[in-house]
Amino acid sequence: MTSDPSSSFLADCRTRLAFDLVSNTWNPVVVWALKDGPRRPRELRAHIGGISQKVLTETLRRLEFNGLVARRAYNGSPPRVEYELTGLGRTLLTPIHAFGAWAHDHGDEVMAAQDRCTRDS
Repeated sequence: MTSDPSSSFLADCRTRLAFDLVSNTWNPVVVWALKDGPRRPRELRAHIGGISQKVLTETLRRLEFNGLVARRAYNGSPPRVEYELTGLGRTLLTPIHAFGAWAHDHGDEVMAAQDRCTRDS
């Protein structure tokens, strides 16, 4: 981001790109689920819970497109596929952990504010 306020958060701004990567609900969840090493899609679904096969596939494709995840296909019967974080994907673990820590520390405050707003409307 430049210091010129008129160019802040333009479509090609790197800061906006970073926020777009983590703003999708499933992107950081899948990245975090891959932190301990490669996993097959079925393992990812079981580990994450609450994600449909379709959404998992879309998320993995999006993460692969952005260079955060690598897909490895193995020949055999039946063929199998694994996904793992790339070096670039691993660089997101620290910010994702920081967001998680913030949510743990302040989630109750956010939910209380939402409750107040709901009651007042």
